[in-house]
Amino acid sequence: MTGIRLTAPAPGWAIEAEVVVVGSGVAGLTAALRCAAAGLDTVVVTKARLDDGSTRWAQGGIAAALGDGDTPEQHLDDSLVAGAGLCDEAAVRALVTEGPDAVRRLIATGAQFDTDPSSGEIELTREGGHHRRRIAHAGGDATGAEISRALVHAVRDQGLRTIENALVLDLLTDADGRTAGITLHVMGEGQHDGVGAVHAPTVVLATGGMGQIFSATTNPAVSTGDGVALALRAGAEVSDIEFVQFHPTVLFLGADSEGQQPLVSEAVRGEGAHLVDAAGTRFMVGQHELAELAPRDIVTKGIMRRMREQGAAHMFLDARHFGAQMWEQRFPTILAACRAHGFDPVTQPIPVAPAVHYASGGVRTDLHGRTTVPGLYACGEVACTGVHGANRLASNSLLEGLVFAERIAADIAARRPWPTVAPAVPQEPSLLPLIAPEQRAEIQRTMSHGAGVLRSAESLAAAAASLEAVYANAAQDREGSGKTAEPGVESWEISNLLCVARVLTAAALEREETRGCHWREDRPERDDTEWRRHLVVRLAPERRLVVSRTGTTAFPPTDILSVPDAPREP
Repeated sequence: MTGIRLTAPAPGWAIEAEVVVVGSGVAGLTAALRCAAAGLDTVVVTKARLDDGSTRWAQGGIAAALGDGDTPEQHLDDSLVAGAGLCDEAAVRALVTEGPDAVRRLIATGAQFDTDPSSGEIELTREGGHHRRRIAHAGGDATGAEISRALVHAVRDQGLRTIENALVLDLLTDADGRTAGITLHVMGEGQHDGVGAVHAPTVVLATGGMGQIFSATTNPAVSTGDGVALALRAGAEVSDIEFVQFHPTVLFLGADSEGQQPLVSEAVRGEGAHLVDAAGTRFMVGQHELAELAPRDIVTKGIMRRMREQGAAHMFLDARHFGAQMWEQRFPTILAACRAHGFDPVTQPIPVAPAVHYASGGVRTDLHGRTTVPGLYACGEVACTGVHGANRLASNSLLEGLVFAERIAADIAARRPWPTVAPAVPQEPSLLPLIAPEQRAEIQRTMSHGAGVLRSAESLAAAAASLEAVYANAAQDREGSGKTAEPGVESWEISNLLCVARVLTAAALEREETRGCHWREDRPERDDTEWRRHLVVRLAPERRLVVSRTGTTAFPPTDILSVPDAPREP
């Protein structure tokens, strides 16, 4: 236990449950539904509305070996190649072997995927890194929205308790360090007002990503790394967090565009669109056997190299040969987004550039979603299961959330009944200095410039120094004059953002090689001898980061904490 907490009012209300699930994407709602089906008293807490997380923004689809001639073994091979030597093969094997039946259970829950009109079979397409057509989609390019719709309907139909518009604050633990629930703040439109608590012996983190630590991202506004920051404060370990995937084809709206950017799904390339420069030259041909359908890190690097060579701010995605009918039927969401911003992909190439998309790492778990804190589980983008390694294979994210949520629910059900636990109040809690909301843009720009697609020791060191200055100044103000930002949603969010940004920068600076979606300009080669292993980060009680390296590609067991290194500043 670290004893570290956000500065916040004491809970003014509390409810009891057996399981509290934080997050309402595919991972969170699947975990909640499976726990409830096992007879567990389950509460879902979500930051906005039930359908406002990252899942509903997923365009491409969900990958599983559902087609004729495809096998889990082939899916495994593609995933391992994309992960650049850092996948946990056991985790990937669980994903690909359990995935097809998990998708079928999702369909039984109510999700409707696009089917072939003549055969009634699920239509499958290809995306980057896949050698088979194995991506199931819905509504053309609205797969996430359909999955979210089906799961939200099931949650409401079954009457699960939900608390919407609630920002999770910290993990509650008992005197022995075991999970005892969470504190949260309901933002005025939920079932309760102000700071409260859910007392529960089991907590499942499914809070999604952390894309908002960068200026431009495909992530929604709620993706501020809250789950990773909470887990670190609670003493959990984080791993592979330096591997942030940049989606290669995001609609380019200008070099200064900030916030959530429109995504142009990889499925567009899967159906035959070409990446070209301003002269119309296909620059990915010859760079990889799959050309535009290479794994995302390779395509992103190819785009960035071409942009550098030509001094261009973006490249183009050319799918004019699709014709109007295919655009309208297969990609209606993308078509509408492009036209809303003044581009018509039916008649002109789409300007695209890479932007932050997905965190391959996160809170370290075992194959059952257990973290290093007893009673705390994690699944979905907030977790590091070992499935993605150094670079997520396209459309494995929805499947990971689905499969590991089911594994978590099974493990929780198998472990009941739990001993009665009561939250213990730390004798001297270490309250983090809150960061003023106006620091948000500075932190995001620092990360975009120093820890973006192109990284180096120089850029990362500068970013780390800038982030440390923001933290040190806030700490000095608190300790010197007692001043701190006013507790509230904005200051809690930016404090979480700063925490995650510091951890990511520390890990990226430590990894002195290029691997997967971690691209070090000063260390351009992959080094399997020294770096085919994982970085594990935790927060020491004195609020300093501890970064250690595993001796092999295997993670240590979650029930045995890593041997601590000497704490050091990031």
